Amino acid sequence: MTNKTGAEVRLQGIAKRYGQVTAVKPLDLIIEGGTLVTLLGPSGCGKTTLLRMIAGLEQASEGKLFIGGKDVTLLSAGERNVSMVFQSYALFPHMSVLDNVAYGLISSGAAKRDAHARAELTLETVGLKGFGRRLPSELSGGQQQRVAVARALVLEPDVLLFDEPLSNLDARLRRSMREEIRALQQRLGLTVVYVTHDQSEALAVSDTIVVMRNAEIAQAGSPARLYAMPDNVFVATFMGEANAVKGRIEAISGDQATVALDEVRLTLPHRGLPLGPVDVVIRPEAISLDDPGQAGLAGTVARGTYMGSHMEYHLATSLGDLFAICHDRLAAREVGAKVTVRLAPEGVIAVRP
Repeated sequence: MTNKTGAEVRLQGIAKRYGQVTAVKPLDLIIEGGTLVTLLGPSGCGKTTLLRMIAGLEQASEGKLFIGGKDVTLLSAGERNVSMVFQSYALFPHMSVLDNVAYGLISSGAAKRDAHARAELTLETVGLKGFGRRLPSELSGGQQQRVAVARALVLEPDVLLFDEPLSNLDARLRRSMREEIRALQQRLGLTVVYVTHDQSEALAVSDTIVVMRNAEIAQAGSPARLYAMPDNVFVATFMGEANAVKGRIEAISGDQATVALDEVRLTLPHRGLPLGPVDVVIRPEAISLDDPGQAGLAGTVARGTYMGSHMEYHLATSLGDLFAICHDRLAAREVGAKVTVRLAPEGVIAVRP
């Protein structure tokens, strides 16, 4: 396959309504060519509808959609040069792997010999050289997923779309497949739009994550930015484990604020928030435990779970129940033990109430 830079996808005021129900509120989004953008959110937030509008499987109710600078708003799926990998793989069980991959080319009028040659090259691209004669039923779930990717890739699309592609795989295979998809996307310079509700999957594969909520974009940005600087509690809790507590901004100096969390005072970026009540997000890894009586927040171990590489604790404190991840597993705390809870400022984020 030739290495190429994928096309830019530009959405301008795109919306989708089904009668009185708004599935996607009008939104603007630019997906840069050659990047992998993940649409992340809970069921019913609009992410799959948005993906299907890019694919041409759903017609936008309003707005415009451009792929590679071309207005494709009114074009059918077959006229858009995009390919989609579905959750179910949707392979033809009676066809060989090679025929499955070549099917789209042959349907488009390519000669069978040429289609098979390109299909062989594409199977090699996804690590399945020599598998062409097998039937899908003779492959593992991960191999079937690769065949589905190859079938989409062989058409050399401007944009490759993934709809929850790994949800049928077990945890270990999911991890290796997401790494393969990411490596393939970067090697071929593809534009990929990827839908998932799995935060770790989104963090692992994405250049940009678009967090969706209630049919609109809650926040978009790089994985690191969304994790470290979420705009609100919803985004924070959707981008990994997070404790949401109430605090108060007592003073502001430059871009820093003094934030009170019960008896604890922390210096945090104020992020444009005013004096007064504030929501505060505490990442579990920002919590460490010390002996009682030290400076910090008094707490009691309500539950402790040994996880091999680390301990997980639920701590009863004046701020409420806090979930903590502590890597000092050899110094495990017993249930009922009194502790001092320390907070590392880099894992504590003030957000808009």
